Amino acid sequence: MRFQTPLVPATLIRRYKRFLADVRLEDGREVVAHCPNPGGMIGLQDPGMRIWLEPNDDPRKKLKYGWRLVEHEGGHWTGIDTGVPNRVVKEALLARAIPALSAYSGVRPEAKYGAASRVDFLLTEPGLPDCYVEVKNVHLRRRGDLAEFPDSVTARGRKHLGELAEMVAQGHRAVMLYLVQRTDCARFALAADMDPAYAAAFIEARAAGVEALCHGTRISPEGVWLAGELPMEAVKGTEK
Repeated sequence: MRFQTPLVPATLIRRYKRFLADVRLEDGREVVAHCPNPGGMIGLQDPGMRIWLEPNDDPRKKLKYGWRLVEHEGGHWTGIDTGVPNRVVKEALLARAIPALSAYSGVRPEAKYGAASRVDFLLTEPGLPDCYVEVKNVHLRRRGDLAEFPDSVTARGRKHLGELAEMVAQGHRAVMLYLVQRTDCARFALAADMDPAYAAAFIEARAAGVEALCHGTRISPEGVWLAGELPMEAVKGTEK
C-alpha cells in the first residue's frame, strides 16, 4: 500500500485529545496534525520524536496533515494509522499473498455479520466454507522484539472475538489476523495485563475454533506492505 501523497518529516511536540498532535515541520512552522489512532500509543508519542506526515489539499479537511509514521533509531519504523492495516490486508488478499488464506478468490470488505456488526473481510470460494476475517492493528512494543496487542482495554475487540466464534458455530471459517505495523518486532503475544478480559475472550474463541494469524510489515515513507508471518506466543489455555 503506497501513501497517496509523499510524506514529509516533522518533530512531535505533543499529542492530545487522542486525535490531535502539535508538530514542527522542518522549515520551523508549527502545525496541528490529525492523529488517526485512538489507542494508548505507548512509547510512540514522546515529545521530540521524529515522525512523518501525509499532507493533503482536501478542502473538506480542516487539518492539512495526517500523522502516519514514527521513525526509530537503527532504521526502524512504526505505522500509527489504524486505518492502514485493512488497506494492506486487502491488497494482500486480492494478490493471494497470505498463505493461510490464499485459496479464496472472493474478497468482500465490510460484510454484515453478527449482532449489527461488519466483518473486515468475507472471503468466498466455491467448494470452501466462507471465511470471516477480522484485522487488528498492532504497534505496542515494551520489551525486546516482542509485539503485543492490545495497548488498551478494547470492548470492541472482545465483541469481535465472540462474533467470530459464532461464525465457526454456524459452520464457517473465522480468522483473527494481527498485523504488526513495526519493523523492529519478530514475534507476537497478547498483552493480557492490558486487558485480561480480551485475553480470556481470545482463549474462548480459540477453543471454539477461531484461527489466529500474525503478519509483520515492511514500512518506509513510501508505504506499508505485508511481510512474513510472525510466531505467536501462546496464551495459557490456547495450546492445541
